[in-house]
Amino acid sequence: MAVTAVSAVETVFRIESARIIAGVTRIVRDVGIAEELAQDALVAALEQWPESGVPDNPGAWLMATAKHRAIDLVRRRETYARKLAEMGRELDEGAYDPEPDPAGPDHIDDDLLRLIFTSCHPVLSTDARIALTLRLLGGLTTDEIARAFLTSEPTVAQRIVRAKRTLGRAGVPFEVPDGPERAARLGSVLEVIYLVFNEGYAATAGDDWLRPALCEDALRQARVLAGLMPQEPEVHGLAALLELQASRTAARTGPDGAPVLLADQNRARWDRLLIRRGLTALIRSSETAGETGQALGPYALQAAIVACHARAVRYEDTDWAAIAALYDRLAVLTPSPVVELNRAVAVSMAEGPAAGLVLVDALAADPALKDYHLLPSVRGDLLVRMGRTDEARAEFVRAAELTRNERERAMLLDRAGR
Repeated sequence: MAVTAVSAVETVFRIESARIIAGVTRIVRDVGIAEELAQDALVAALEQWPESGVPDNPGAWLMATAKHRAIDLVRRRETYARKLAEMGRELDEGAYDPEPDPAGPDHIDDDLLRLIFTSCHPVLSTDARIALTLRLLGGLTTDEIARAFLTSEPTVAQRIVRAKRTLGRAGVPFEVPDGPERAARLGSVLEVIYLVFNEGYAATAGDDWLRPALCEDALRQARVLAGLMPQEPEVHGLAALLELQASRTAARTGPDGAPVLLADQNRARWDRLLIRRGLTALIRSSETAGETGQALGPYALQAAIVACHARAVRYEDTDWAAIAALYDRLAVLTPSPVVELNRAVAVSMAEGPAAGLVLVDALAADPALKDYHLLPSVRGDLLVRMGRTDEARAEFVRAAELTRNERERAMLLDRAGR
């Protein structure tokens, strides 16, 4: 029974920790203290559940316990009367009765949305946002975050501590901002979720090509955000992009963990449920953009590109002309060398490798791509298709030298050998 209870505690806390921290932060107005109180609730569950059994609603039990401790903390710090005057009836003890669900779904969702915007505040560096987001919203330990991004555990712990202090010193309110500030903050939120997913989808370094846990965490956050902000087109666009990308996960590596290129993937292994979810989210993004008079944003355009692949039964059926046109739009909206490199690939498939090579060679002098391994990798692909195998071999070797991912390096060297 004890083992079962401990397992239940760990599982429930992993799922519910973000909501618990969000709910407690609304009371104490400090994400660092809220996380500590959530951990206190976890300890209480580990002590009590093996003896009393797992509650019928374990998530509500943890939430109620954490909130009661938050109220006690507030009362110890200041007089009860003064805090009641500041927070109104929100701290009425009856509102946190542990028997029923201590806060309705709407309140929990509101709090979770506030936590997302707080942890992704632009006052924090990108590294700090990622670390804090994974810690508070993903429930990852500092060790897990460190392993995921090949950083030392003390470095990650320091980033998280500094992030919490920075939020406190800056007086960042626990709220979803309105107007222009909300739009600015939303971009930061989407960026962090996108970066986390990408690191899981194609790891920049290390022995593993995929880190599924990171993909799952980012996808969960995108889904939550889409549910909480249904009128934001780019939120649905990001959700669509991640759903569609995640649908290929099972086909992206072979039995030995080696990467499998898109052209060689077994599409029967693509997750059709995730594809349907992604296409639905993409439609919703387009509809919402139309309702608000907006054009499709960069995440929605990238989702539309991936949707072209998802709709193709075979690689040969891919509508490369449509993909190239979408990259044209994306290049105007968010110009970057990486977008241009991807556009060159699409053009090469639609118009021939020579047309793509012209575009790739034009990027060769861009300093942003000097150490970007995909530039020689793409050039090698084009040269192979043109029959220039000696030149292609050199490009694949160069790409292998630049990548920091061991699986990708092995694949590139194998292609050079072949």
